[in-house]
Amino acid sequence: MAALCRSFPGKLACLGKQVPVVCSAQVRWLNLQEYQSKQLMADNGVTVQRFRIADTPQKAKEAAKELNAREYVIKAQILAGGKGKGTFSSGLKGGVKLTKSKSEIQPLVEKMIGYKLKTKQTTGDGVLVKKVMVAEALDIARETYFAILMDRDHAGPVMVGSPEGGVDIEEVAAKSPELIFKEPIDITAGVTDEQAHKMAGNLGFKGDLQAQAANQMKNLYKIFLKYDATQIEINPLGETPDKKVVCFDAKFNFDDNSSFRQQAIFDEEDKSEADPREVQAERSKLNYIGLTGDIGCLVNGAGLAMATMDIIKLHGAAPANFLDCGGGVKEEQVLEAFKLLTADKNVKAILVNIFGGIVDCAIIANGITSACENIKLQIPLVVRLEGTNSLEAREILQSSGLKIIAAGDFEDAARKVVEVIQE
Repeated sequence: MAALCRSFPGKLACLGKQVPVVCSAQVRWLNLQEYQSKQLMADNGVTVQRFRIADTPQKAKEAAKELNAREYVIKAQILAGGKGKGTFSSGLKGGVKLTKSKSEIQPLVEKMIGYKLKTKQTTGDGVLVKKVMVAEALDIARETYFAILMDRDHAGPVMVGSPEGGVDIEEVAAKSPELIFKEPIDITAGVTDEQAHKMAGNLGFKGDLQAQAANQMKNLYKIFLKYDATQIEINPLGETPDKKVVCFDAKFNFDDNSSFRQQAIFDEEDKSEADPREVQAERSKLNYIGLTGDIGCLVNGAGLAMATMDIIKLHGAAPANFLDCGGGVKEEQVLEAFKLLTADKNVKAILVNIFGGIVDCAIIANGITSACENIKLQIPLVVRLEGTNSLEAREILQSSGLKIIAAGDFEDAARKVVEVIQE
């Protein structure tokens, strides 16, 4: 489901000209693996399949014995979607397998764990699978879609549902928008019985099933609030032949700003699929997102960082990253930032663009000289420093003896860094 921080088409006014928007603000939200989300639901009164998690084929075999189900579903645990149609480096096709035979589970898992799974959402040659979920397979008589997410248009949480579940909800919205139902939630009142029953009815649940579905929705909203979620997506929210409402698959996102009070949740984060540069940046308290251009950017403030990327694009080049060093940056963080930038082999030049309000430009200047000497920088460096202690900062750079290209203003900085990579 579309979250709040997706890129959007449009134009950005930049220096009196209209240029394409090359990025939008990106909030990084914690994602949980499916089994973690299901455990969270089960612990909070939401109906899910019985399941076990296994990190070896032998444990998967033992899990099947414990469940003692009529039929089993084995699912590779990676964050990327499209697992069912993915392919393992072992040659096995499909990251989701159904079987009624306990004896088939271990051989299947032997071709999953320790191998990479490539799907339409993974990059490169796929993601290494370290765990599988072995669950009781339940028949589904009907599939629906349900989500709770934060929505700017409504300035708060909104329930979104559709009687057409088990498929890409964006396709449903495009082809049959009348089948998408939205219900804004009053943050002070929460989800009322009337709202929950109305949404359950819109999804096609009737009688006792409608009451069950409404109760599941209210419990999901409790989870949404309790754990500072930004999105809870259930697809499908299914109806079984024996008249039960079950959450078969779930995607949870949590607000990173809540990590201080949701430590237990954030401790479960699996960073094995994340860009290692982003993981390193997080350790250094830097906001970094890798892109595909050739100009490395070190900027303070998300807004200025995005404007810097846009003006680079305006002058005919492309940014290699988003990197916001924040307001309380220290010299050692500047060094770590330079290490991140130079680790990207596509980077041909670096642009440092600082407007010092909270940031002390002298700290940035000292950090730059230290970083250049430490990593023995071999690529061109363009620096624009304005604001707090900018005169002192310029003197530090001028007396360093380093080959630094000084820029007078924002556009001058962009023009110079683009020119230097085109020489």
